[in-house]
Amino acid sequence: MDKQEALTIHMGGRSAKKTERRVATSTAAPSETKQAAHRGRSGSSRDDSPCLDSVQLGQLEQSFCQWQRQARRTDQRRSRSRLLLVFLLIRYTGAKLNEVLMVQPNRDFDWERSVVCFCSGAEDDVASGREVHLSKTLAAALRDLLDEPTLQPLAEQRLQLDPGFVRRKFYERTVACGFAKRLGGPEMLRKARATELLQGNMPLPAVQMMLGHSSPSLTSSYVSFSAEEIRSVARHFLEREDRRRTSARNTFFGKVETIRRGTIQSLVVLATIDGFSIATVITNDSLERLGLCRGRLLTAEVKAPLVMLQAGEEPPLCSADNRLKGSVVAVTPGPVTSECVVRVSEGVEVCAIISSAQRSVLDLRVGMAVWVLFSCFAVVLQADD
Repeated sequence: MDKQEALTIHMGGRSAKKTERRVATSTAAPSETKQAAHRGRSGSSRDDSPCLDSVQLGQLEQSFCQWQRQARRTDQRRSRSRLLLVFLLIRYTGAKLNEVLMVQPNRDFDWERSVVCFCSGAEDDVASGREVHLSKTLAAALRDLLDEPTLQPLAEQRLQLDPGFVRRKFYERTVACGFAKRLGGPEMLRKARATELLQGNMPLPAVQMMLGHSSPSLTSSYVSFSAEEIRSVARHFLEREDRRRTSARNTFFGKVETIRRGTIQSLVVLATIDGFSIATVITNDSLERLGLCRGRLLTAEVKAPLVMLQAGEEPPLCSADNRLKGSVVAVTPGPVTSECVVRVSEGVEVCAIISSAQRSVLDLRVGMAVWVLFSCFAVVLQADD
């Protein structure tokens, strides 16, 4: 029995299937591959998918955040902020819905230690609660939400929302992303998080402890580890995951969407969490060494001097394989070269180093619309360990 099967049993045995997808190298037609190389949204999830993957979870999270920001009335903002808080806790801690709805912010969040305590039952039963580590990015996002004027008066209260209402809103956001409705339920998000952690190589006992299984199956490899040591392992993996997702500019995290193999080199298209398709060409030797296949999680990086910019709203007519539309957020002029930072999505910024003469020609200013362009040969792939 492998880690995934063991976790399926511990999560209730609702499915005897492994949730890990078996994927093979794609043989997409050239026209399909070329179209996917430009900006586009990842395909919607099939109804028989076991659970959402990391990219789809990221898209669902962005949908929730955008929906929350679009609230106009105070009561609407308060309601959506609470729902976003519930979603983030389930999505990143794998907690059960009833556990999250019992959370009392001022009591159960320990910001100095970056943990949240899920009480086992009684309202004040904190001593027997389960602590789950929060990554730095998640802790900052939760604090920002709780610091909103609409939520501050509720800090001493539990998040107690109607479970049926929560489920309806989760389903709405899931369908809005083009995914099957059932994949957005709290239980399925919990399952998706568990699968995500296992595929990120977090040890099974650490995943089970994080999710609150009453009797984690400690194999012989882990029997010498104390509960605190296993929690330390979980912290390590969560912070590593956080660094990977929120690292430097010019970095795109996603999964392999298509692979088109040639005689010497192969075209690999990455579907990112932010909904872009990034095309890169690598040698067949690198393809084998990285063990790439459809669904494999990767990080794509492009160096700033290899990024070109084109001003305007309309897509430029050029030979660049990767074209991302964004807006200028910073310009740092220099006598020879200039740095321009372009935000192409809520969580992704691309830095371009161009000549100062070209900066003057484009008349780059903060707020203006530009297209970020780079060749498939400018992209470097790093496999997720």
